[in-house]
Amino acid sequence: VSLNLAGVYGVAISAVGMLATLGITLATDAYGPVVDNAGGIAEMAELDPIVRERTDALDALGNTTAATGKGFAIASAILTALSLLVAFQKDVSGDGEHALVADIVDTSSTNMVMPGLLIGALTPYVFSGFTMLAVGKSAGAVIEEVRRQFRLGLIEGSDGIKPDYAACVHIVTKASLKEMIAPGMLSIAIPVVFGLLLGPQCLVGILTGGIISGALMAIMMSNAGGAWDNCKKYIEGGAFGGKGSECHKAAVVGDTVGDPFKDTSGPALNILIKLMSIVSLVMAPVLKLS
Repeated sequence: VSLNLAGVYGVAISAVGMLATLGITLATDAYGPVVDNAGGIAEMAELDPIVRERTDALDALGNTTAATGKGFAIASAILTALSLLVAFQKDVSGDGEHALVADIVDTSSTNMVMPGLLIGALTPYVFSGFTMLAVGKSAGAVIEEVRRQFRLGLIEGSDGIKPDYAACVHIVTKASLKEMIAPGMLSIAIPVVFGLLLGPQCLVGILTGGIISGALMAIMMSNAGGAWDNCKKYIEGGAFGGKGSECHKAAVVGDTVGDPFKDTSGPALNILIKLMSIVSLVMAPVLKLS
């Protein structure tokens, strides 16, 4: 509708309108972590079990509100990336408003759009693989540090042995920076490399495929991660055998995958599709001259 009423400008204004809901989306995103921290404090303070049960119920609602907030973020990222994509196409071609559609459909003028679509559709999966592996490696390093402290006699309460929280924080902080180098370089390198080697028409296909594939994958990850988390909480509430049952063990494994789904890979895809579009737009003068 916005495209028909006001062209590309209407799409850009739609993106601004989505971003104008920043206040409520921040509130829905913040609700979940606040309740989750409250549950952790209640458990560490050894409060009555009823307190933890209530915070778990609120945390389940927080997963739903977080998924809603991420949906707004994904939608605004799609609109922003589409606006940047059309701006890039106009910069490299100088054609009219609907030239992008013509370039993709008119196979007589180019044979590079379809390979670009396939490369772009593959990019979010490779990117998500990097981020998922990063979370797994970081978690493994924290587990090894905790085991090291346990071997020193932490559980037994040996004299002079206290928990070293700083070591775990250092591992997570270092890993969060180091492990993001590869996916960050990927999102920048793909537009640069394929744009220079295969041309702007291939890059248009890459951006289009990345937007479509990345948007659908981000929505799936956000919803699936919250569903896995809520499934685990539902079983811990006494359903299907409760804690310690085989169903609970399976739900814990699912939640181990669901947490990086909804908190790492899913939100990061928004950055991927926007960053690829921005890098391409910056490169447009170089590609136009070439």
